[in-house]
Amino acid sequence: MAIQNFAPAWMTEEHQMLYDSASRFFKEQWAPKDEAWRKAGMLDREAWEEAGANGFLCASMPEEYGGGGGDFGHEAVLILAQGSANVSGFGGSLHSGIVAPYILHHGTEEQKKRWLPRLATGELIGAIAMTEPGTGSDLQAVRTTAIKEGDNYRINGSKTFITNGQLGNLIIVVCKTDKDQGAQGMSLMVVETDQVQGFRRGRNLEKLGMDAQDTSELFFDDMVIPAANLLGGHEGQGFVQLMQELPQERLIVAFAGISAMELAMQETLAYTKERKAFGKPIFSFQNTRFKLAECQALLMASRALVDAAMVAHLKGELGVDRAALIKYWISDNQCKLIDECLQLFGGYGYMKEYPIARLYADARVQRIYGGTNEIMKELASRFL
Repeated sequence: MAIQNFAPAWMTEEHQMLYDSASRFFKEQWAPKDEAWRKAGMLDREAWEEAGANGFLCASMPEEYGGGGGDFGHEAVLILAQGSANVSGFGGSLHSGIVAPYILHHGTEEQKKRWLPRLATGELIGAIAMTEPGTGSDLQAVRTTAIKEGDNYRINGSKTFITNGQLGNLIIVVCKTDKDQGAQGMSLMVVETDQVQGFRRGRNLEKLGMDAQDTSELFFDDMVIPAANLLGGHEGQGFVQLMQELPQERLIVAFAGISAMELAMQETLAYTKERKAFGKPIFSFQNTRFKLAECQALLMASRALVDAAMVAHLKGELGVDRAALIKYWISDNQCKLIDECLQLFGGYGYMKEYPIARLYADARVQRIYGGTNEIMKELASRFL
């Protein structure tokens, strides 16, 4: 069966094969561990190595750097496969679809050879540290500094809400290398946490959803890194680098939304056809069928929107404004659809043992990370 019951225009036979393999793996190998991971607040370190061994990390990175030699379609089907198993704690899409591309597109040749192969195996787990306690969507207001001292940079500051924050050992840190230059004073520093002093992880943050995903505070106290860890080798390029990569990040959020909507529909259809009220299945009531028909229409429209954006992105034609609108629209409607589905479960929908409850809790952050939906609309409006 093709992804989402039909073959999107962007999907090749190779994409489908990867989806089938990954979906089977996530459901058979990882889904049984998900409850334990949720209680622990993170995946096992070994799970990342399993992902690397199975080719689920850096699938779109060139083979010369240890990657799978694919395109972003390979990352997309992995997101969809992960979603089909409801294993939300794995931060592989950030690792492979966000962190690795920063290094591939903006790193020096030495940096690519140094970090990408180890990201592909899972030896290194990637994270990106943008948000600070007093700075969210306004990236130009970051206060973390990186001051050049000879052949090193000294970094001071803190970050919060960092995905893969407890396990990540290769962290791209958004810093100010010149506090007086605004956006032009921003640079991206790559930190190998196992090789530095002055780096501290705060607590693993307790969240409304995404219980198995480690999300942390990070602290840099006179942390010294080699100057060779400045991404791209030139100061002041950080803001431009961030803006160039954000459309793909927002498409990743949209694909996660689609996979969650798909699973919510599957679970709700199965439940309403089995659960009985007043002597007959809930699905037999007109209100139930109408609600599910509305949800199916919303899902079909969402899939079409994301698939069209994917075709554009693979051609290098997905603009900042379009990506922003898609991220906002999909995540808003993801929450709407899952809320409607949960209602059809009645009281059982509120119980965490049911997948629909976990989907509901996990969905809420989609409207916040990757840029809040309010910022997405503001950004897109500038292009009107």
